[in-house]
Amino acid sequence: MAWNDMNRRVEETARLQRDGLYDAAFEHDACGVGFVAALDGKPRRQVVEAGVDALKAVWHRGAVDADGKTGDGAGIQLQIPQDFFKQHIIRTGHETGTGRLAVGMVFLPKTDLGAAEVCRAIVESEILNFGYRIFGWRQVPINSAIIGEKANATRPEIEQIMIANEEGVAEAQFERDLYIIRRQIEARVRDAQVADFYICSLSCRSIVYKGMFLAEQLSAFYPDLLDERFVSNFAIFHQRYSTNTFPTWKLAQPFRMLAHNGEINTVRGNTNWMKSHEARIGHDAFAEHLDVIKPVIPSGSSDSAALDAVFELLVHAERPVPLVKTMLIPEAVADNVDLSDEVRALYLYCNTVMEPWDGPAAIAASDGHWVIAGMDRNGLRPMRYSQTRDGLLFVGSETGMVPLAEQDLLHCGRLGPGEMIAVDLAEGRLFKDAELKEHLAAQQPYSQWIGNITHLDSLVRREDGSERMFELGALKTSQRAASYSIEDLELILQPMVEDAKEPTGSMGDDTPLAVLSSHYRGLHHFFRQNFSQVTNPPIDSLRERRVMTLDTRLGNLSNILDQDESQTQVLQLASPVLTNAQFVAMRRYMAETSVVVDCTFPVAQAGADALSEAIGRIRQEAEDAVRGGSEQIILTDEGAGSDRAAIPMILAAGAVHSHLVRQSLRTFTSLNIRSGECLDVHYFAVL
Repeated sequence: MAWNDMNRRVEETARLQRDGLYDAAFEHDACGVGFVAALDGKPRRQVVEAGVDALKAVWHRGAVDADGKTGDGAGIQLQIPQDFFKQHIIRTGHETGTGRLAVGMVFLPKTDLGAAEVCRAIVESEILNFGYRIFGWRQVPINSAIIGEKANATRPEIEQIMIANEEGVAEAQFERDLYIIRRQIEARVRDAQVADFYICSLSCRSIVYKGMFLAEQLSAFYPDLLDERFVSNFAIFHQRYSTNTFPTWKLAQPFRMLAHNGEINTVRGNTNWMKSHEARIGHDAFAEHLDVIKPVIPSGSSDSAALDAVFELLVHAERPVPLVKTMLIPEAVADNVDLSDEVRALYLYCNTVMEPWDGPAAIAASDGHWVIAGMDRNGLRPMRYSQTRDGLLFVGSETGMVPLAEQDLLHCGRLGPGEMIAVDLAEGRLFKDAELKEHLAAQQPYSQWIGNITHLDSLVRREDGSERMFELGALKTSQRAASYSIEDLELILQPMVEDAKEPTGSMGDDTPLAVLSSHYRGLHHFFRQNFSQVTNPPIDSLRERRVMTLDTRLGNLSNILDQDESQTQVLQLASPVLTNAQFVAMRRYMAETSVVVDCTFPVAQAGADALSEAIGRIRQEAEDAVRGGSEQIILTDEGAGSDRAAIPMILAAGAVHSHLVRQSLRTFTSLNIRSGECLDVHYFAVL
């Protein structure tokens, strides 16, 4: 009977995902976040209490249901109090030994006992298969009476599994093994089609207590947090505010390593690129378990969960937490004259390795060794800090989250755009922003590595691009083939030629939707910008210039988990839009590794399947080129005319890109487009 109930829920969930309006990909957050840390790295009861109090102080950054007891979600991440759990194990009749134990915080199906038992069996078998011993399961004490009816209706069964490290595996390896074990468990549970299973944390360093309740209910719901034996050297807290989402227990934060306030506006592109990178990721730390950690980002992840998944991967690939933040959410460096050459080189290296996760963001993150707070390049979320004389650091969305006497304060401040503050818990050392970045920059010879970057402008010759491209008659034919109208030429192209800037018009866009238009509309008219309107402030052109750059890099992208100079062997462009001279220089430089793909097809053969067949052809040509060693593919519709029709370049580029991603080839090549269709700013943005 239980299995029948589970199957019905699985079928209903699948139907809603297929036909419903809700999509987890739309999920973004705007929240309260921060941490408390002991600067000497030693666990204290005071840290736990301060973390809980700070979370209560940012309750107003979350939402409350009409019942007054159900919230969007709140939680706290703490160091595992070894003595607390060892005493519980001893009471059950087990010997704990002297080694560090690990604890998994697990959400299990509450209403389906059969499914819950299946999940427990999967968890246990994967841990045992890795050679670790299990002390047992612990029913986490909870007070369900204090939370709302809606929260209780969706509440999972909450249990902890305690794991012994009898072989004395090094802590870093133990932690990495637990990451691999968790990914194996998730895959098997997914295959078993159990929907209400989630591992909040599985670690030998930290543990996460969270749920779909109000911030003030956290410690009352989890009495563990009121126990004097529960001590920690750090506490990351998070109050969730769902701007575009449905609250759920598993989407409460912190996640496994970070808590995030903001939106990742580029999450769709970041997710697609991460899928592309998966074909080449490799690291000795993961040995034969590489396939287990793919896909790196589980399907249906919110933007914060996706960021956490990539963050976690990079940390387990032996990168320190501050460097991972620098890679994923970098500071704007183009016009920052205050950066040293070494720090600038660090950022240039990071920009060649990975795409930034862009959007308003304030994060707190920890791997149990480091605890950090950081800002996005615009500084669009608040993050303030206070250092006390008794060796505590408070960082969070508000000042005064925990009452502190003025005489107890040593220093107060706020994080600016792109800045970080961090505590090395192992060394007991505080790093402010400038010192931290200099520390990171000194870890590798980044200044030497970026010497491998070739700048396109240095390759341009005086005679490049000087030849006439069209005779008058041929020009008009090409314009017609590209569907230019008189309005396009006079109102869009001419002002750009004369004034070197985008033409201005009246506010608003009352143009009918392209899908409803009775006239031909280019494919780009069917696309609109996607962003989280609720919490994204407008950015004017003056501020844009300081924090954004058009720099683009071409080349064969390498393994993102490596750290060596081969990753910087790329061609750097000052803009993704090239002049004719720059294009000629690029073709000359890439002559031996570039292939041109014709994106046109004969008009005479323009039957019902002609376009589909042409797209199939260019996808295959691109695949063959990459397998043959091409690092640059040039998609062109130059052959369009009276006898050949152009494949819409947006369609051609999307088809080739998606095909190469599916074939695990995308990171081996760059796609370049030479098209007559690109007329206005919107078209370039869509491409």
